[in-house]
Amino acid sequence: MADDKRISEGSPFPRGATPDETGINFALFSANATKVELCLFDASGEKEIDRIELPEYTDEVWHVHIEGLKAGAVYGYRVHGPYEPENGHRFNHNKLLLDPYAKAYVGELKWDHALFGYTIGAEGDDLSFDERDSAPFMPKCQVVDQTFKWEHTKGQRVPWESTIFYETHVRGFTKRHPGVPEHLRGTFEGLGQQAVIDYIKGLGVTSVELLPIHAFVNDSHLLEQGLTNYWGYNTIGFFSPDSRFFARGPGALDELKQMIDRFHQAGLEVILDVVYNHTAEGSERGPTLSFRGIDNASYYRLLPDQQRYYINDTGTGNTLNLSHPRALQMVTDSLRYWVTEMNVDGFRFDLATILGREPEGFDYGSGFLKVCRQDPILASVKMIAEPWDCGPGGYQVGGFPPGWAEWHDKYRDTVREFWKGGDNTAPDLATRLTGSGDKFNHGGRRPWASVNFLTAHDGFTLNDLVSYNDKHNDANGEGNRDGSSDNRSWNCGAEGPTDDPEIRALRERQKRNMLATLLFSQGTPMLVAGDEFGRTQHGNNNAYCQDNEISWVDWELNDEGRALADFTRKLTTLRHALPVLRRGRFLTGAYDEELQVTEVRWLSPAGVDLNEEQWADGSMRCFGLLIDGRARATGIRRPASDATLLLVLNAHHDMVEFQLPEIPGNDQWSCLIDTNAPVRTELQAFSSGDVYQVTGRSVLLFALYARGETAQVFKGLAKELTEDGGK
Repeated sequence: MADDKRISEGSPFPRGATPDETGINFALFSANATKVELCLFDASGEKEIDRIELPEYTDEVWHVHIEGLKAGAVYGYRVHGPYEPENGHRFNHNKLLLDPYAKAYVGELKWDHALFGYTIGAEGDDLSFDERDSAPFMPKCQVVDQTFKWEHTKGQRVPWESTIFYETHVRGFTKRHPGVPEHLRGTFEGLGQQAVIDYIKGLGVTSVELLPIHAFVNDSHLLEQGLTNYWGYNTIGFFSPDSRFFARGPGALDELKQMIDRFHQAGLEVILDVVYNHTAEGSERGPTLSFRGIDNASYYRLLPDQQRYYINDTGTGNTLNLSHPRALQMVTDSLRYWVTEMNVDGFRFDLATILGREPEGFDYGSGFLKVCRQDPILASVKMIAEPWDCGPGGYQVGGFPPGWAEWHDKYRDTVREFWKGGDNTAPDLATRLTGSGDKFNHGGRRPWASVNFLTAHDGFTLNDLVSYNDKHNDANGEGNRDGSSDNRSWNCGAEGPTDDPEIRALRERQKRNMLATLLFSQGTPMLVAGDEFGRTQHGNNNAYCQDNEISWVDWELNDEGRALADFTRKLTTLRHALPVLRRGRFLTGAYDEELQVTEVRWLSPAGVDLNEEQWADGSMRCFGLLIDGRARATGIRRPASDATLLLVLNAHHDMVEFQLPEIPGNDQWSCLIDTNAPVRTELQAFSSGDVYQVTGRSVLLFALYARGETAQVFKGLAKELTEDGGK
């Protein structure tokens, strides 16, 4: 036991292990425990060197201060209390537990029956009580030194209207990157290499969204098959980066901080994909690793009349109970930690509906959503919801409060269906192109609230979307039963890779069509890493367990890949240069009486406004969207560079003749983009009334001839969009 002179009562706040000038303060919440023991280990985490009973219990928090301990100390907890699963209590002091507030871990989880609070195979199963010690198989918590000299003390805070998300994975993005030294590939330090940052910055995106980096657990059934939880949606520690992403080993937080600092130096935001809806402890038959053994009845939602069982709105076995103030506090403390200590710029919340769920269901005024709206730290960063879960009333697209952005799956499905050639898609696509006001135009929300995406980590890549009709997930070991079968994909005539030049050409044009649709839509676009040059997962649409070449980004590009990447840069250049493509207010079609122009017009191939009969024609696959940059329906004068643009989309398999509309006072159009001719030596000019032959399955963007200050913008764009400027 530690010398009594070294031990004092300490403080119940802050939670976790907090070093100070003389030692370390430990504080752990548990409302129902009867005793808490702190176990100290050697540096390797293998040998227990001391065990100290926490002497004080204040406001349901157990705490102690130990003089002489320093950063680097390794520890865990044993928590005593009733083992009464039928009453929601699963205390078992034989199980070493991780501190929910731990900032780092030493060692890895080793799957063994001793990790479970009950004796596997015993009568009554999880109602039994297991007496084996789990410490030899558990990682241990480590107190870390947070000292770091930031070059950029605050995040980037890119304006929402200028934001382009780029979703990627720390390991997968760098594992095969030629510009990253081999020993750094797959790590934070590797992602922070200048060659990586230069590529991302040059692509024109603004905000890198990282798949989960919080400490997570590899499922035992995956390890038994030689697989792993590659995506990381199985969190066990909400304050600690996963040690697998460190080049120098556990606790090297400066590696992550240095990476974030370098991204900020380049003007790039860092967004974290976070999983606060459940933990890696699973259902009542899962292991006892942390929360379950600390205070199961407080941290998890349990069935009210059968507290032995968990409410499973996540589909993973358990659901965190954010209706409990201490569980809610842990989540918001974690978020604030990542903003204030790690300088991240925002969060994408996995299954975010659960975070707003109270016992009665999703609540717009839930505790979590209220906390986020009033918190000055959290209100200053980007908050992005995945607005669905598998619980009752779980689909909540458009239902989050002002200040939130939301992943918009209907945008994804509509764009995919339109370019696949589906019937009755044009009216819905028109709504998606203009920011999805049907979902988000309320409460003062802006078009950026709709996070538009074609693909995400979950599902086909863009290349596979145009190369496969069916999923091919055999490598996952589930008989191809996993992953969605509703992909709205089209292989363009052959399943998988082909040497047919016509099919290959069509696939490349379809990729360009969808990328152009995405980047020319109102709202916030999100690209997935590698889609810009045709990365494939060989038809696997659920590669969550593939930590290998299936998921890793392949940087050996062919000519088609390089051409697509160049084209993507042209699209991002246009989006940044032309504010009309990223309006801060919804396009309503309002009429500007002073200038006598309409903000938005929908045109038929004849160059005139579409009528109701044409909108009702389910076979309509070609139309134009005219956004008049001169209109100021809100009474606010637009920027000088707010151009007048005509977007033409043709999902027909044949060419369509499209007549360019007449605009009073201006009769000249310039073709900025034609997905059938992605490489051009010059930008062609056309007169109002001219007929443009729009190739089957293609997108075009025209700009009205520009004068004055706007003309200077277009001179710069001409260099960027033509062959010489694109290289």
